[in-house]
Amino acid sequence: MQSKQSPVLRLSAIAVAAHLAALSAGAAFAEDADTAAPAKSEVVITGKKLGMGLMVTEDAPKARSTITAEELEKQRPTGNAYQALEMLPAVNSYNYDATGLFGGGMTLRGFNSDQIGATINGVPVNDSGNFAVYPQEYVDQENTCSQFVTQGSTDVDSPQVGATGGNFGITTCAPEKTQRVRVMQTAGQLNMWKTFVRYDTGAMLDGKLTAFISASHAQSDKWKGKGEANRNHIDVGVNYDWDRFNYIHATVLFNKAVNNNINNPTLAELKANGYDFDYADTFKGHLTPVKGTAQVETTQSPAYYGLSINPFKNIIASAVSKFRLTENLDVAFTPYMWYGFGNGGTQQRAMSEKGFYNPATGKRDQTVDLNGDGDTLDTVLVANASVTRTVRPGANLAFIYNLENHEIKTGVWWERARHEQTGPMLALTNDGNRADIWLQDGQILRPDGHPANSRDWISISTAYQAFLQDTISLSDDKLKINIGVRTPYIKRDFTNFGDELNTVKPFQFNKTYNEVLPQLGARYRVTNDDQVFASVAKNMKAPPNFIFGNIGSNVVIDASTNLPVSFKDTQPETSWSGDLGYRHQDSKFIATVTAFYTDFKNKQASSFDPETAKNTYLNIGREKHSGLEIELGNTPINGWAFYGSLGFLKTELKDNQYGFAGTTRVLLPTAGKDAPNAPRRKAGLSVEYQDGPFWVRAKARATSKQYASLLNDEVAPGYTTFDFDGGYTFANFGWLKRPKLTFNISNITDKQFRNPSSTTVINAQPYQGVGVASVSRYYLGAPRFASATLSVDF
Repeated sequence: MQSKQSPVLRLSAIAVAAHLAALSAGAAFAEDADTAAPAKSEVVITGKKLGMGLMVTEDAPKARSTITAEELEKQRPTGNAYQALEMLPAVNSYNYDATGLFGGGMTLRGFNSDQIGATINGVPVNDSGNFAVYPQEYVDQENTCSQFVTQGSTDVDSPQVGATGGNFGITTCAPEKTQRVRVMQTAGQLNMWKTFVRYDTGAMLDGKLTAFISASHAQSDKWKGKGEANRNHIDVGVNYDWDRFNYIHATVLFNKAVNNNINNPTLAELKANGYDFDYADTFKGHLTPVKGTAQVETTQSPAYYGLSINPFKNIIASAVSKFRLTENLDVAFTPYMWYGFGNGGTQQRAMSEKGFYNPATGKRDQTVDLNGDGDTLDTVLVANASVTRTVRPGANLAFIYNLENHEIKTGVWWERARHEQTGPMLALTNDGNRADIWLQDGQILRPDGHPANSRDWISISTAYQAFLQDTISLSDDKLKINIGVRTPYIKRDFTNFGDELNTVKPFQFNKTYNEVLPQLGARYRVTNDDQVFASVAKNMKAPPNFIFGNIGSNVVIDASTNLPVSFKDTQPETSWSGDLGYRHQDSKFIATVTAFYTDFKNKQASSFDPETAKNTYLNIGREKHSGLEIELGNTPINGWAFYGSLGFLKTELKDNQYGFAGTTRVLLPTAGKDAPNAPRRKAGLSVEYQDGPFWVRAKARATSKQYASLLNDEVAPGYTTFDFDGGYTFANFGWLKRPKLTFNISNITDKQFRNPSSTTVINAQPYQGVGVASVSRYYLGAPRFASATLSVDF
């Protein structure tokens, strides 16, 4: 069988290399093409890892890709989940810096990260309000054993109400069975520093109990401008295994980080100010207070870097458990708690001393002397940002019943997320400092004693899901069929207490959203090494909670009563996604080819409502996504191992949008255009050589051009980046075990490139008098960066 397949694999490897070269040339050719005219549960790794850890053998009757700890331990230890997935053909990921500490973005088959379900040990970690994902927050990479992507749909028991574009998940490593202390020290450019220590207890209580605790501190300067990332992290894992059928695996993951933001420019700002333009180094200060004279301060642009900051802390606690009730019946139960608190963006607002909120009338006509000059005539710069506190308990319960050739899984998921969102204001000193970067201590109060807020909401989002799946094995397991259905439901109870930005009395809304989502998949083994698979599934994403706070657009206010008179709702996004694929998996090679098609409806975005001529969060239409994905890898041959990936993606917007030039409605011809942040071609190639304790590898990743708006009137050129990694594991030396030195160099050629920051900008340039409602901003690629890591066990 090997001799029959290897010519195909050799041709595929050649195709990957040729495509990388073509994309690189195309990227260089397109470098000046800045604008374009509008044109026509739980995760269980059942597979065997191959080669470098970038692929495992898969048996799922759907598209799925997995990377293992073997790959993750070769990457820079500060890296985040998006960086780890960057070589996969379906994934278009990018990071705000080379370390990964500042976060990043990702699209999957053209779907943005807030349309993709994300789990850690089966716990949903998408924001419960807007479904955003923050990959740098969740877990230390040293404790991550695998990451997976299901490109076309979530698993039937995946706890999601916001995933139209698939799912990715993280599985943490189990405690070691041998007592051990591991110390890792990483140092790199830009004062990058990470210290990681992990203690494993080893097996206790007759080998049934194992546990670990780890702690780390990481920091790095920004690659442009002043500021840094500063992160402290603690992971705890406790496993109790009665036997392989009965166990509890509990984890607690704690993260606390304070990051300065990296400026994401518009194309015009990039051209005018250069690649290294960032936030201001100093605060412009206050005007001198003078009683009886109005001092009118304005926000600083660019903002002071010390006020453009993202402090956040969160805890994810869960207990993955499974028990055998009878010979044929198991129960799986995962209770969890997610807590998060912090703020982001730029902490500045020009606040009028006459603009404080009166909840009795709903008007902003109360006064506070902010600068202490004895009058209330002024407008004063204050620290202000959106603060979120989330308390989110939940549980996933499943029963698995085996009856002859059937495995029947059924159960329920429940979650209640209390999402408190405020916008406190604090006084700023003349050098730009405030009493508390978390915006809690020293809040400015209204005359009634309540904190002044730019928003003051509470959302209680209660989610349920029932699921049922029958996995049928036929013909001695040559044929496996999955038939399933899940029924996600979410109720949003929203209370707006009134704020310093809107004229409205306190009000409440509650809305429910639900769908019935069937799934069907099949896998057939043609030979022991070859299989074909096919799947089709329906997916959905509920509307975000912030639509209930969109005063003047989604929420229409009666000017005489200052109460809502109508609410323009948004419907859930839905998609039908189908995969058809082939896998070859022998002892030396793995190759997977997958064709896919997605019919996507009711895309959610801010756009002009043709009925009200206002920018409103609504459904803007349909999209079609289709493509082909290829992955291949091998076990080492004479020390050499290869991995290659190719992704081809075609997206098509099916509907036009409307804008307004004054009072005239104008058709924006978006139908037929590509979706933003959806490169048509993507390729990856990794070549590794290992000789005993020594290894070295080179990686290349090529991405074709991406549009930055639905109108395709601004484009980010294609680019190719190259990385180089290596390491050496030394012999044990006394009580020093497995000392290992690794190095990582990213973006070797110092390539400058950019990725659009949004998938929902309608038009990036004015069109027939229609202005730009939301500008296109770009995440810039970080320059060359080198780091080294020393690891040793005791």
